[in-house]
Amino acid sequence: MKILLLGKNGQVGWELQRSLAPLGELLALDRRDKGGDISDLLALAQIIRDVRPDVIVNAAAHTAVDKAESEPDLARRLNAEAPALMAEEAQKLGALLVHYSTDYVFDGAGALAHKESDDTGPLSVYGRTKLEGEQRIAQAGCRHLIFRTSWVYAARGGNFAKTMLRLAQEREKLSVIDDQWGAPTGADLIADISAHAIRHVAQHAADQGVYHLVASGETNWHAYASYVIERAKNLRPDLDWKVQEIAAVPTTAFPTPAVRPLNSRLNTYQLQAAMKLNLPDWKCGVDRMLQEIL
Repeated sequence: MKILLLGKNGQVGWELQRSLAPLGELLALDRRDKGGDISDLLALAQIIRDVRPDVIVNAAAHTAVDKAESEPDLARRLNAEAPALMAEEAQKLGALLVHYSTDYVFDGAGALAHKESDDTGPLSVYGRTKLEGEQRIAQAGCRHLIFRTSWVYAARGGNFAKTMLRLAQEREKLSVIDDQWGAPTGADLIADISAHAIRHVAQHAADQGVYHLVASGETNWHAYASYVIERAKNLRPDLDWKVQEIAAVPTTAFPTPAVRPLNSRLNTYQLQAAMKLNLPDWKCGVDRMLQEIL
């Protein structure tokens, strides 16, 4: 099996280099590599035609949610036009396209976990362009796996937990949003499930399609921050922890250019049933990450 991975140095892309390697011959690119800049559609098409992969894994995207509001054309190029091109080339080759999407395709209403079949209603440029990417992949008719995920973190690079740990050593009081709900999901988990799914659909073609992929359980940003800081204090009591209070505040306390969905819960029953998988509780991955970075 020949695999072309795009976006190799992002949080998920970095973990995919590890998880995909045992499956076959892996060519991993980022935007500095020839053909790896997905904003250059001509070069992107050429690298796919030259490599002729059996599987294209697209871990590249415009993920700066607020910045996308001021550069919608670039966001659309990266999140919709490039995936559409990958899908068209995959269709010609008979290749499988693996693509990552987001909870931001929903409007975040209600308190139930969104199912794959639920109506979408993105609130931001980022969400709209990611949804268009999904739609154009489906329209191209190629074999595909689209994983919607949310609240992604990794030991490598910046993330919410790392920010909270830094602030907890700098400030006595923190204010964290408590009305946005979801499940922190490790890039390593996403990568491992992706590799498993690629092997699965090679033998069960009917199981391609859109899936929700997040860790089990749910929390809000305030509870997440509180958990991370408490666990970190237990792991590293020797560090200079200044924080005394973590105040819970509404989303309106931190206005942002892009509107965030309040409900980012995603129902993963379809993924677990089709792929015969168990998705661990979000705390398991966070604990592992904390032990790695502290």
